[in-house]
Amino acid sequence: MSAPEERYSDALAAAARYAREWLESQGTRPVGPRVTAGDLAADFGGPLPATGMPAADVIDYLATRAEPGLMAMPSGRFFGWVIGGTLPAALAADWLVSAWDQNAGMRYATPATAAIEEAAGGWLLELLGLPAESDVGFTTGATMANFTGLAAARWRLMAEAGWDLDGDGLAGAPKIHCFVGQERHDTIDLGLRYLGLGRPTPVPADRQGRIIPAELDRALERALDGAPSRANRSGRAPALVCLQAGNLHSGAFDPFAEAIAVAKSHGAWVHVDGAFGLWAAAVPELSRLTAGLQLADSWGTDAHKTLNVPYDCGIVVVRDAQALRSAMGVHTSYLIHEGGGAADPFEKVPELSRRARGVSVWAALKSLGRDGVAGQIRELVRRAGQLAEQLSALDGVEVLNDVGYTQVSLAFGDDAVTRAVTARIISDGRVWMSGSRWRDRDILRISVSNWSTDDADVAVAVDAVRDALAAVRS
Repeated sequence: MSAPEERYSDALAAAARYAREWLESQGTRPVGPRVTAGDLAADFGGPLPATGMPAADVIDYLATRAEPGLMAMPSGRFFGWVIGGTLPAALAADWLVSAWDQNAGMRYATPATAAIEEAAGGWLLELLGLPAESDVGFTTGATMANFTGLAAARWRLMAEAGWDLDGDGLAGAPKIHCFVGQERHDTIDLGLRYLGLGRPTPVPADRQGRIIPAELDRALERALDGAPSRANRSGRAPALVCLQAGNLHSGAFDPFAEAIAVAKSHGAWVHVDGAFGLWAAAVPELSRLTAGLQLADSWGTDAHKTLNVPYDCGIVVVRDAQALRSAMGVHTSYLIHEGGGAADPFEKVPELSRRARGVSVWAALKSLGRDGVAGQIRELVRRAGQLAEQLSALDGVEVLNDVGYTQVSLAFGDDAVTRAVTARIISDGRVWMSGSRWRDRDILRISVSNWSTDDADVAVAVDAVRDALAAVRS
């Protein structure tokens, strides 16, 4: 039998070969998959074989049969949802993370990955201008980053109300009144639901989806004055306000300075969902979008989106480190703590066992530097503006949002035409743009999230929309 290290060589060589072929095909291949999951069921399903297959053969089988069902998400012509590509250094670092096979939960057991992630967290605080005393955790994605920030908020608000959440649970606990913008992302509601906090109170937003501070003030006043609940240190019932950096359809940012001042006047914890927009804080000329952002209490984002690292890599930042560690941490006899006051990685996220997600973030930041991160985001914003300008010049195309970040929302007359154009673009395959519904209209939504999108990709995208609209009209 061969030595253990030799058993990896053929399989890894095959995987590297197929990975290169896949990445090299992005410039020319159709963006969408060519088959459905149902079409692939026979290839990957059926009874479990009685005998196994050599590792390299498994990789051959996997790569060749999966290829027709893969979406070209790494392509510069992919504009769907808010999904970024992957930077070379981040992808290669992620391969190393898999090879290292470290369970990154404890500093004592895996000091290298702990040190790398802590360095990445420090760089992020510096890059985004967030409070230096904050704790940083690496979650599976923005959904769990928001969940974790909201969990820290719940723990702190309950503690301030004199309620022992850890000991007594939620039954009979003071009600936490939760407030969200009318156009928040649904994952905020999901996180609140996971935490047993119930349905939030929606606050009116302007035409671009930005929360209106005066309306937030009125909503807080109505809900908290005389609320039959144990008061916090502000003398009011516990309150949680969720703001947004980057509206899904318009890319708009809530007015943080004004909204946070209102929330704080009512004693509320403020969480910011910055899944793709938090990164605007790294670009000096976009400071108007993020002014006051640092005054919040917690923030969630997804490094796969705007920073362009591999899945899965959400990031949660919480100013109140005690609240985060109390909400997420656990202490048992078999988990060896290094001591010295430093928190273990598992005290900042929902999992005990996890891969070292933050290593790819470190690699991305190391490869780009502060100027490179700003340049990458600046380029995404420029491409969105370029698309909006060229598409709005086409007869029959209406740009519905103020394009100041990375999102462009289009309509083509009535809803039926917009749906037909969207379907035609997807079936054409040159680009991928996803449909949605915003402000009571069906729309085609373009999200510019990939570092590799260039002039040629923009030209192809404009041609694809022009051709689809002409085909529908004819």
